[in-house]
Amino acid sequence: MTLTSGPPTVAPPVLVTSRPLDEYCALFGLTRAALGRLTGPVLDCPGGAAGLAAEARELGCEVVAADPGYALGPHRLAALAAAGRDRMAEAIHREPARHLPARHRRPDKYLRSWDRARRLFAADAVARPERYIAAALPRLPFADGTFALTLSSYLLFAYPAVFAPADQLRALRELVRVTAPGGEVRVYPLHDHLSRPCPHLTELHAALRHHRIAARVLTTDRARRVLVLRRRR
Repeated sequence: MTLTSGPPTVAPPVLVTSRPLDEYCALFGLTRAALGRLTGPVLDCPGGAAGLAAEARELGCEVVAADPGYALGPHRLAALAAAGRDRMAEAIHREPARHLPARHRRPDKYLRSWDRARRLFAADAVARPERYIAAALPRLPFADGTFALTLSSYLLFAYPAVFAPADQLRALRELVRVTAPGGEVRVYPLHDHLSRPCPHLTELHAALRHHRIAARVLTTDRARRVLVLRRRR
């Protein structure tokens, strides 16, 4: 299969979310302790209205978030995240087994964690705007090898109408470019917004190898599949 690109016919709106640090850890197979041990900064791309940057700082972990939505200002983006929270509440009501994380038995408690993260984001983005960079894949305004760890959630494979296979490859290469040679890129999920798995992952792995990028799939709790990328030496 050739990785191709082309304009999407109908692109679904990208949901702006406000996930907390603990949800990031669960999604990407990380721990607070592991984040605290990192010797370099973390990139969250796209960062949305997440609480990661604000919460990770308490662990001694520096996080820079990149998202085109930051051009709107923190309060406008937080308002979009509040709407995203309402959409998630509706989705949980329809299909709790699909949308409610296993460790959260109560939807109201889970949604309150989003509310708290959104408030943390809004306050932190006002206090530390230099940590929130208005930028979009596949071109990021960072030097090569800037970050010890790069995280990308709910974008590249979640919205195939926005990112065609060739666009996914370009975006993944850019995430690797800004990540240090000994660092990792982690991408989740590997399915679209309808839970359909990426049909060209094998071809994508081959294309990444051609560009000297090692790729593997890590299975975390609840059988989540995370794409892990490293520069090959």
